[in-house]
Amino acid sequence: MSVSSSSPSSSAQAYQAAGVNLQAAAGVVGLAKQAAGQTTVADLPVLGGIGGFSGAFELPAGYTQPVILTACDGVGTKVLLAHQVGDFSTVGIDLVAMNANDLLANGGRPLVFMDYVAAGVLDLAQMEQVLGGVAAGCVQAGCQLIGGETAEMPGLYAKGHVDMAGFCLGVAEKANLYPKPQHVIPGDVVIGLASSGFHSNGYSLVRKVLAEHNVDVTRPLPKASTTISQALLAPTKLYVKPVLKALQAHPSAVRAMAHITGGGFTENIPRVLPDGVAVALTPWALPPVYQWFNGLAKLGWAELATTFNAGIGYVLLVDKEAAPSVMETLAAEDPTLAPTVIGQVVAQPNAVAPPTVLWVDEEEGVVQ
Repeated sequence: MSVSSSSPSSSAQAYQAAGVNLQAAAGVVGLAKQAAGQTTVADLPVLGGIGGFSGAFELPAGYTQPVILTACDGVGTKVLLAHQVGDFSTVGIDLVAMNANDLLANGGRPLVFMDYVAAGVLDLAQMEQVLGGVAAGCVQAGCQLIGGETAEMPGLYAKGHVDMAGFCLGVAEKANLYPKPQHVIPGDVVIGLASSGFHSNGYSLVRKVLAEHNVDVTRPLPKASTTISQALLAPTKLYVKPVLKALQAHPSAVRAMAHITGGGFTENIPRVLPDGVAVALTPWALPPVYQWFNGLAKLGWAELATTFNAGIGYVLLVDKEAAPSVMETLAAEDPTLAPTVIGQVVAQPNAVAPPTVLWVDEEEGVVQ
């Protein structure tokens, strides 16, 4: 049996006829190299560059017992809203933030980031927006983009649709890992840091409500200077730099931290608490985008705070006496965080009861 050979050009043509464009893939590699070049971190020696089989780097100096932290997350169905309005410029920032903020909750400094982007058809203009956002997110997080993967998969994804996942690696001194549940005691306060909107959670419900009410997302958002789509596509806020600064300035004051993502407050805060305590939160005024959305969705605080961040994207459990100083440091680093006390740690009647979140109304008492 004889086997006929084919030239590289004819093989490429056959692959393109199947729906995969190798020339576009090469163009995306060029975009990735440009994006990576924007994210250089001074004290992070990276070996090689974009285009190898893996990314390599050396740990920064100065750690006695370095602990490596990892995170993996995506952007969820927010990409469908990006597709609907034809704007993918912010979802790359979301991708970095969802991972870097998770590392931060354990006290980690994000070091390097890698992305995986899949599309039905590679569109260079679209990929430029996505990767530009990834680069911007890495700069905000202080980490370096060292590699990734882009896949064109016709038949699995429709033309114009994109899915993505991110992978972040960080480091922390072993003695400075969070949470420190053994130090969480009744009387500690909960400091909330403002979100930039819905971040990257709850968009299946958001899109359902938009469809049910036939919302034109190009309309202005009430009580705001943006359109509805701009408010809904606002990228996830990165808390890394100001929070790391606060941890450095107040190392013994912070007991635990939580990134308010999927599961909202009711699932994320208990993850960092010891048995026998609860966090009692007092509902706060919702930001304009949440006021508008909740006017359509009619959610109570219980459901709102389980699905969404309700305007607070990150919380720190802090010694009560040190709380004013911690908030001052955070606000000085980033005034848009608007740090505020939103609750406190309380004891439960049963010392071995699993940790939980309570919602307290100043007039009616505990409401959940």
